[in-house]
Amino acid sequence: MSTVNTKPLIQLKAIQVQSNIEIAPSVFVLSFPREFTFRAGQVLGLGLSSADDPRLYSIASGEKEPDIRILYNIKPEGHLTPSLAQLKPGDTLWITPPFGNYEGSNEPGYWIAAGTGLAPFSSMFNSGMGGNKIVIHGGRTLDSFYFSNELLEAFGERYVRCCSQQAGDGVYHGRVTRYLEKQDNLPEDQKYYLCGGAEMVMQCREILMMKGIPFNNIIAEIYF
Repeated sequence: MSTVNTKPLIQLKAIQVQSNIEIAPSVFVLSFPREFTFRAGQVLGLGLSSADDPRLYSIASGEKEPDIRILYNIKPEGHLTPSLAQLKPGDTLWITPPFGNYEGSNEPGYWIAAGTGLAPFSSMFNSGMGGNKIVIHGGRTLDSFYFSNELLEAFGERYVRCCSQQAGDGVYHGRVTRYLEKQDNLPEDQKYYLCGGAEMVMQCREILMMKGIPFNNIIAEIYF
């Protein structure tokens, strides 16, 4: 999903699609060769021609991996995603360089996401920053927990899935906000990274601050 950020004033570069796989209904992982360096948490712009106004997406792959992966869902009314989902290996995609200040760290903390807002945390995880993190991921249905096999294996009980519309074994039945409201003694000296829609981010920030988390320890990226 696209992120809210300032777009770079730069020409797009052509690159070939390597794969474009549907991993859940209307949710895809697009990949292409990595020809640049980036920092986990950053975004890049995508377009289907050099004249496009690029749409911004978080990188979901690790900093040292050979390919760039983009996690996105189809927006039927969207300008790009319906066409993006039609791309095949070998097709041309136009990209900007990566940029942005939403970056991970090796400090203890929480990664809190909704839907495809998991993407920057996937990048941070695949860049080796997950050893001291707690992941809280919200989705409407049980097939909304992308990369869950990897995350369950790596994080165990530190990986919390919050499902608002379906119940499942090992899954909290409710929204991320409800889960946070029920948590006591959240550490005030750790960083809380939020990534999701504007309403989710604002509600989570408010809940965290009511529980004593300093505003400066809450780092947010809004998707739209």
